[in-house]
Amino acid sequence: MSKIKIFSLGGLDENGKNMYAIEIDKDIFLFDCGLKYASGNMLGIDYIIPDFTYLVKNKKRIKGLFITHGHYENMGATADLLSVLPGLRVYATKFTKYVLMEMGVNVDKIMEIKAHKKINFGPVSIFPISVSHSAPDAVMYVINTKDGAICYTGDFIFDPAMMGAYDMDLGKIAYVGKQGVLCLLSESVYSENVGHTSPNHKLGDVFRKAIKNAEGRIMFLVLPTHLYTIQEIFDAAVNTHRKIVIMGKRLQNMVNFGLNNEYLTIGNDILGDLTNINDNNAILLICDDKASPYAAMQKIYNGYDKFIKLKSNDTIVFSEPRYDSNEKVLVKLENDLAQEGCEIVNIPNDKMILHHASSEDLMQMIKLMRPKYYMPVKGEYRYMVGNADLAYSLGMPRDNIILKQNGEVVEFIDGVLQNTQEKIKVNDCLIDGKSSDDVGELVIKDREMLSENGIVLISATISKKDKVLLVGPEVTTRGFIYIKDSLDMISEIKRISTTIIERNITPNYVDYNKIKTEVRDELSNYLYEQTECKPMIIAVVQEV
Repeated sequence: MSKIKIFSLGGLDENGKNMYAIEIDKDIFLFDCGLKYASGNMLGIDYIIPDFTYLVKNKKRIKGLFITHGHYENMGATADLLSVLPGLRVYATKFTKYVLMEMGVNVDKIMEIKAHKKINFGPVSIFPISVSHSAPDAVMYVINTKDGAICYTGDFIFDPAMMGAYDMDLGKIAYVGKQGVLCLLSESVYSENVGHTSPNHKLGDVFRKAIKNAEGRIMFLVLPTHLYTIQEIFDAAVNTHRKIVIMGKRLQNMVNFGLNNEYLTIGNDILGDLTNINDNNAILLICDDKASPYAAMQKIYNGYDKFIKLKSNDTIVFSEPRYDSNEKVLVKLENDLAQEGCEIVNIPNDKMILHHASSEDLMQMIKLMRPKYYMPVKGEYRYMVGNADLAYSLGMPRDNIILKQNGEVVEFIDGVLQNTQEKIKVNDCLIDGKSSDDVGELVIKDREMLSENGIVLISATISKKDKVLLVGPEVTTRGFIYIKDSLDMISEIKRISTTIIERNITPNYVDYNKIKTEVRDELSNYLYEQTECKPMIIAVVQEV
């Protein structure tokens, strides 16, 4: 009897944090290990990664991690995973390997693979197939089992004009479909978009028009791993008598790697250097970071950039995706730049800078693969439902379409879907700065309280010998009230605190825990009655 389990540690009903596990009998195969950037209400959190607890408990059964492509939502948490599973093998194509190394993954941990080269694990084999995406060397994975193939598409579009490292091998995909696919896991991000994504993902005409109409310098804000977009900017600059200047070491390294490995092509005569920055005909490529959206442009606007000083005739092109979470930041920045006289160019609404499969792409993949079961993955739940509806419209039975949340297990026994309620416990791990430890929900709640209501600190000193109050209690506030305007309230806070401290002092013992608890509880009630605010209250009592 063969048993297959499929579940997600992240990526279902959310954008980013993609990580999918396939258990075949006793072996575990992992696909993608991404991160999700925090929204504005998650104070101080840089990014969110999957919960690796289940993987740590079952590390001896894990055969490897297979990355589809070099975008952070699909591979950005790999270094975090390796910190708890140092013996894990990571399988990635050439460009994805380079991006992993740039993120700090040890090269010795990465096994470089090539599309259409089978990787054997006893009775199971993994077969990567090249697909078209905005990052080069993107692949989908076919997991061959004795019950049929399980296929995970990663991110893809159908565009016959994308060649070389961006090409898709339709013949191999159709061949796998003819051999028999047990289950197809397919992305859902653009399932509500009618038609094919192509040709709406082609931005060359937009970039050419922006360059042609620009009176002075033109700045393109780009994401470093979106090499397809960077190539379109290069192509649009041909025969314009402008010099392209690559700003920032990170972007320069990425472009150099692309040029050296023929992921990018550009004539040497079009590349400029730092001496061309202030030229009226300069094109500046500026690297942005999804963790801090538009930070590079804000730095330039505020006058903090070491090399670039804003001019009133500059044209700014936001050639990167717009997300709901950073819409307010972008609108404010656009207003600020407009006041400086700059021309603002955004990608038109009918264009798609992200290369995800729209409805016709998804249906074409289903027709090619002809799966017995279909499982929408990657995207918010309404997009997954839209993806499921597309499969149903093609005649797939509702019972064969699988919609799950993170942690919910899909089980097949001898190739037949089982009715199981098994669920693996999963949580978000919140990462702040360089720490690899989960910050946790309680810390976020404390930060929310501090940001909304401020803090009140009560400090006092007690004699260790005589067990009497020597100093205080002193009251310090931050972000709550202005002390000079609230002297009566401060006096009452001191009176309440003094009463609590003195009643918990005995000749032989001072109950510090009780003092701190009662100060927090009684002052919290008093301050809420007076202000309807609930500041964080901290009592510090020491003996000397």
